[in-house]
Amino acid sequence: MSTYIGAPLVNTAALSLCWCLCLSVTAVAQPPPPPAPVEALPSPEVHPDGRVTFRLHAPRASEVTVAGEWTRPQPNTPQKMTRDEQGTWSITVGPLEPNIYIYVFNLDGLTLPDPVNPIIKLRARGSASMVEVPGGRPWELRDVPHGALQIRTHASRVLGGAMRQVFIYTPPGYDKSSSARYPVLYLLHGTNDLAAGWTMAGRANLIFDNLISEKKAVPMIVVMPWGHALPFGARPAAGQPSNADVFERYLIEDVMPLVAGTLRVAPGRRQRAIVGLSMGGAQALQIALAHRDLFGSLGIFGSGMTRADFDARYKDLRATPALDMLLVGVGKDDGARGRARELVEALRAHGFAPAHLEIEGGHTYPSWRTLLVETAPRLFHKP
Repeated sequence: MSTYIGAPLVNTAALSLCWCLCLSVTAVAQPPPPPAPVEALPSPEVHPDGRVTFRLHAPRASEVTVAGEWTRPQPNTPQKMTRDEQGTWSITVGPLEPNIYIYVFNLDGLTLPDPVNPIIKLRARGSASMVEVPGGRPWELRDVPHGALQIRTHASRVLGGAMRQVFIYTPPGYDKSSSARYPVLYLLHGTNDLAAGWTMAGRANLIFDNLISEKKAVPMIVVMPWGHALPFGARPAAGQPSNADVFERYLIEDVMPLVAGTLRVAPGRRQRAIVGLSMGGAQALQIALAHRDLFGSLGIFGSGMTRADFDARYKDLRATPALDMLLVGVGKDDGARGRARELVEALRAHGFAPAHLEIEGGHTYPSWRTLLVETAPRLFHKP
């Protein structure tokens, strides 16, 4: 059939066939859609069932792994990731227990944080990333009254005028009263960490917000100084003060006067506690036993001391004056578990009555957050 449209006759069936062929050729020749931009690749991606997918776009890498606090029994065991055709490496782990986990990538021997995850864990040296698997835990952000977190910068007399920062938490309602005074907890971090460690990774401020709102802990001021009084990694010569020795002086002579002079603190040793994790646990033990006139409570997480070392150092130690609260806590997968048990035995042999907690977990912040939740309600309840 033909149709007259002017001068020539046009075969409409042929035109239709040509049009269909053109469409088919165009469809076949059309290039595939471009891959999603690197910044659009979600990492980490937390799934509803607690599994987590990590991704890293590294098309020239030959091997990529991820290492995080979730692996058991050894935390931070590298896990190999798989490469796709676009050069994106990925792995899905879990399901993981609700918690916050620190992790890093390793790209052909180079350790680095997740480049598309803004939640960073800074350290004295190096950095990492964090992923949160929600599940109603005491360190999650809730709609409750919140305290204030401030940073006090000061020149340390003990450290020759060096500038230092101290992170300080004041409880909800602190600014609404001009007369109320509060007990003080000195909360110490571990090696290669910062003064911000207990809030950045430990979420200590949120833990206290939530426990105080539930009336499980009394309102208190929490002071978090930087524990590296000597440069990180420094090895003093024989006979020279150790980092723990210098930090002890720094806390007693610089930090405590700063706190007493600028905050409304309750007087007396029974209104002061000192708690630390790992290196900070060893520092807390040394300071509290040497200054029981200043501290009434002591907590040690992920740290300990052999019975022989304790007896040699504290040969004449007696449990007078008594501590209102003494707790030694450690994860069951923590390499310090044996030393923590020996420390408990040594303390008991010298007349102390420490609580001894062994929880699931390793030498990681998931354990230390849990131990802080267990410890905070035990503080400052005696008159």
